[in-house]
Amino acid sequence: MSLNSYQHTVRVYYEDTDAGGIVYYANYLKFFERARTEWLRELGINQSIFLEQNIGFVVTKVEMGNKASAKLDDLLTITTTISRLKSASLVFSQQLVNQHQQLLCDVVIKVACVNLSIAKPCIIPTSILGALKRVS
Repeated sequence: MSLNSYQHTVRVYYEDTDAGGIVYYANYLKFFERARTEWLRELGINQSIFLEQNIGFVVTKVEMGNKASAKLDDLLTITTTISRLKSASLVFSQQLVNQHQQLLCDVVIKVACVNLSIAKPCIIPTSILGALKRVS
């Protein structure tokens, strides 16, 4: 793992799959969300503190490409990078591979910083922006 990317692993549980043991596509978005959140946590960015200040991040756009299926008990690795960082938004690129290094899914996710009390975009707080600039 380099400074400008982050890797997170997840195991596929029964609850993540359909009756045939295949991961339901929407669960990939949950895996990607967890990876982004854990990266922020590792950078010292605690989202709950910003929620107390009515600052949140909302997904505004998702482009997802499903290449192959993850299956029950697979060990998945999600690699996350920041592909674009602006003053009020950022774009993450993420790839999900299985234990055989087979690419299963990739995604580009745009996230906007929002003042939750007025439901409007706002500038990313400098404490977050500084940490993100160090890794992008």
